[in-house]
Amino acid sequence: MTFQDFNFNEHLQEGLDSMGYSEPTPIQQAAIPIILEGKDIIACAQTGTGKTASYLLPIINAICNGGKHETSTLILAPTRELAQQIDQQVEGLAYFTGVSSIAIFGGGDGIVYEQQRRAIQNNVNILIATPGRLIAHLTSGILNLKSIAFLILDEADRMLDMGFQDDIMRIISYLPKERQTLLFSATMPSRIRNLAKSAMINPEQINLAPSQPASGIDQQIYKVLDTQKIPLLQMILNKGSFTSIIIFASTKEKVKELYKALCKIHIQAKAFHSDLEQAEREEILLEFKNRKLNVLIGTDVLSRGIDVEGIDLVVNYDAPSDPEDYIHRIGRTARAATTGTAITLINEKDQRKLSLIERMIGRELPCSVLPDEVGEQAEFKPYDAKKKRNNKRPKPGGNRKFKSKPKPKPNPNP
Repeated sequence: MTFQDFNFNEHLQEGLDSMGYSEPTPIQQAAIPIILEGKDIIACAQTGTGKTASYLLPIINAICNGGKHETSTLILAPTRELAQQIDQQVEGLAYFTGVSSIAIFGGGDGIVYEQQRRAIQNNVNILIATPGRLIAHLTSGILNLKSIAFLILDEADRMLDMGFQDDIMRIISYLPKERQTLLFSATMPSRIRNLAKSAMINPEQINLAPSQPASGIDQQIYKVLDTQKIPLLQMILNKGSFTSIIIFASTKEKVKELYKALCKIHIQAKAFHSDLEQAEREEILLEFKNRKLNVLIGTDVLSRGIDVEGIDLVVNYDAPSDPEDYIHRIGRTARAATTGTAITLINEKDQRKLSLIERMIGRELPCSVLPDEVGEQAEFKPYDAKKKRNNKRPKPGGNRKFKSKPKPKPNPNP
């Protein structure tokens, strides 16, 4: 199957040809025909499989064939970085079509807000927005969503994890009931299905191997002491042939600490976190995309908010608490049928997290031998997943002993 089989608008097809796109990915083969038929859809597929193009292409095609004089499409995304990347993909795919788009997100200065306001007033074809900033424009009265024919919820599971469910439902209340709703996600928890029931009409469902890493990822596990993490990371970065690397830490404070530690051992890297100004974050991402920066340190926000080709190494400096985040983190490499390496550092406390990851992917991950330069191999007590901890508090009157209060002594001088 090729993209020619979809009979796209000739200007859209011209863009695909110029970008060298010939064969659709499995999620694109499954989703695009359903969307072209005008049906609602719930699509679940692992990260890096081409989900964004699978909804953008039929939407751009519909705009090309139906007129470009109004705002017809709303795409909701969890982070500003993802919203910007979707906007960039629209720009590339729709280059020869004249279809317009704007990314709407918070955190910018007055100039950014004014650019967003003007694009809204000029009836840009596609709005790509984070829920919070979109609601700000709605309440200001400058945005009218009555002409929306397509609603896309991208990374819907992440939006719910970030607490956007009420915002999403509020935005939906502004939309026409007659519309086509497309929900794309890498995972399918029960909350997603509940959202679908309230926002969609008889959706078709596509489920392509969710919660599984791409087959091209070489997953490696090192069991280490905390004091061995930096020496091991130094050895991996200095001796490996990796050219584009993301290191994930658990918190922004840990990101800052790791950045300072790498600077001390003369490894050039930059930290990506929410304390930076929007312009600083955009500059760092641009440097990373353009290969001017080889090592990027960030939290799980990066695991869903960055789409850069050619990342050949992902390091989980801290194991993720949620096994789904493991999938998204390592999914930054081996995208679009390429290969990559994912290394996870596990200390003794993280053995439970490793067990949850292995349970989700359905297999045990082999542990690599720690290099001699780093020190002796850490030996931990085997984690017993069946062992239950007794966290119940003793009930009054049970084994707990209570001291009786002493009786008051009579007052000798009443």
